[in-house]
Amino acid sequence: MQRLLTVILACLGMVGALAIDTYLPSIPAIGRAFDVGPVAVQQTLSVFLFMFAFMMLFYGTLSDSFGRRPVIMVALTVYTLASAGAALAPTFGWLLLFRALQGMSAGAGSVIGQAIVQDRFTGAEAQRIMSHIMMVFGLAPAIAPVLGGWLHVTFGWRATFVFLALFGTVMLLATWKLLPESLPREKRHAFHGVAIARNYLKVLGHPQFVLLSLSVGLAFGGLSLYIGSAANFVMEILHLPETAFAWMFIPLISGMVIGSAWGGKRAARIPAPRMRAIGFGTMLLACVLNVGYTAAAGGTVTIPWAVLPLMVYTFGLAVAMPAIQVSALGLFPDNRGLASSMLAFIQMMSFALVSGLVAPLLFDSAFKLACGVAVGLVASFCACRLGNAMARERVAAA
Repeated sequence: MQRLLTVILACLGMVGALAIDTYLPSIPAIGRAFDVGPVAVQQTLSVFLFMFAFMMLFYGTLSDSFGRRPVIMVALTVYTLASAGAALAPTFGWLLLFRALQGMSAGAGSVIGQAIVQDRFTGAEAQRIMSHIMMVFGLAPAIAPVLGGWLHVTFGWRATFVFLALFGTVMLLATWKLLPESLPREKRHAFHGVAIARNYLKVLGHPQFVLLSLSVGLAFGGLSLYIGSAANFVMEILHLPETAFAWMFIPLISGMVIGSAWGGKRAARIPAPRMRAIGFGTMLLACVLNVGYTAAAGGTVTIPWAVLPLMVYTFGLAVAMPAIQVSALGLFPDNRGLASSMLAFIQMMSFALVSGLVAPLLFDSAFKLACGVAVGLVASFCACRLGNAMARERVAAA
């Protein structure tokens, strides 16, 4: 039963990842189809991510009031219809609208999935389950652009959105049949706007929670920088075709899957502070390798050397992040859904800002991308250290 729950929650998390990554090989073709430039087409990603992040503020709270299952099922219904609409979009404006609707509905599974884990498990067990979910979830970004590339080459760019609609349908049926409700009615909070606003302010007013959430978002910023730059990185910097996105995404995600598996097995034996240290140390090594190689190579980076540091980085990311996430969510045991929403919002807003605003400034150079990841890592480490220092001060004062 635990394995089935892990697979379902991981697949629900894949909904958003697939919507982000599957269509990346089609970005140049979408621009040609609607006669718009690359900056305009980039907004199909930015609009999705901003709406994705915005709605994450509400999914946890809604699930605290109405239950986990109903909110997931409504969101999946909207997502499936929006994906079908994107496949049939007659103009670029309609495509942007349907991408916004996709973004609004795609995050329910990942946000509420974290709350479901916290409903059922605690401590090292919760950390282990979240690591396993991340491991299974990590398959999506590795498979999606490769699948999207072949769908694009074989059937055209609209086929990727048909695939997303079919995946949404499958997950809707799986949730209906196989996912039990984890929040009993007697533990739900009444849906009162004033009380909800007060709870949001309580979470936002907790400096340690905000700093730990920022640490997660900034560390994931390295991943989002390359995902937002994927089309340019693969086709312009590495000079590979639409079907070759595997050269970037398989190392990128393999590191995350391997790191999640390694961390999950050791969650009960290695204390969380040491796990964080191992993760940050590994990401630092990756940044040194990446900046050093791209500086030495100039504008002629090649595979596999251009992508191997990404694998090292995501390994460290997968080792460090579950411990930080569990620590942040554990600060609010009576509002797990809301805390999960806020954590996901901060993480995804960082993702959206990096992908939509920072990536276009850096995606013409492998060296610039490597430096961008390094800057994000330093900021993430500082936020984590400051948050943990606040926690130690609170314990000492008590």
